[in-house]
Amino acid sequence: MTVHFIGAGPGAADLLTLRGRDLIAQSPVCLYAGSLVPQAILAHCPKGARIVNTAPLSLDQIMAEITAAHAQGQDVARLHSGDLSIWSAMAEQLRRLQRLDIPYTMTPGVPAFAAAAAALGVELTLPGVAQSLVLTRTPGRASAMPARETLAGFAATGATLAIHLSIQNLAQVVADLVPHYGAGCPVAVVWRASWPDQRIIRATLATVEDEVAGSMERTALILVGPALAAEGFGESALYAPEYDRRFRPQTAASIYRDSTE
Repeated sequence: MTVHFIGAGPGAADLLTLRGRDLIAQSPVCLYAGSLVPQAILAHCPKGARIVNTAPLSLDQIMAEITAAHAQGQDVARLHSGDLSIWSAMAEQLRRLQRLDIPYTMTPGVPAFAAAAAALGVELTLPGVAQSLVLTRTPGRASAMPARETLAGFAATGATLAIHLSIQNLAQVVADLVPHYGAGCPVAVVWRASWPDQRIIRATLATVEDEVAGSMERTALILVGPALAAEGFGESALYAPEYDRRFRPQTAASIYRDSTE
């Protein structure tokens, strides 16, 4: 018996990985994260599977479902939205499984920031503009922020920011970022990225509060940074004719010449 933690992706059912789909299809028990996982993904569950919405459950109740499946030798597909590596509340489940000596696997999923960037039709890292992407959030009821992890501190780097779980704190986000990026810095707010009812607002730090005006809550991602609207950026050297690389050596003396033969 194995518990398969699966990143179910940002919302669109066809953004589920093939590995995730196959693991769901072979697991007689499926625990999924309520409204954040689309019903269409549950259609991959085998006939007769026990399907449990964990949204109203405590951690103890979730673990009780897993231990019951373990006692019966039944694999569990444990679905989390987006990707497992960030804000999934998976770590505390893994810790308990380790104590119980219950095996588990982890299958990554498409993260929300990637779906949001695709919806916007942008690359978040541009030559000479931004080469770093910071995934962060503001303090909330579920989790406080470490003292050294501040929006102002991240903004001072000039990186592109993907601010999760923070639409309710939009005014504070703007106040923290304007001194570093300037009021004219591009902002995009993507609500329910990749879902059929996805909504996008493009604005600046000066206008985004008025543009949103309470029209979005939860599941909204805030992207901030010059890369969102940059036009005069340079081109990467990767595809430049003179760039010497392993798969395209440029001279007979290239250190990569022998590696292609």
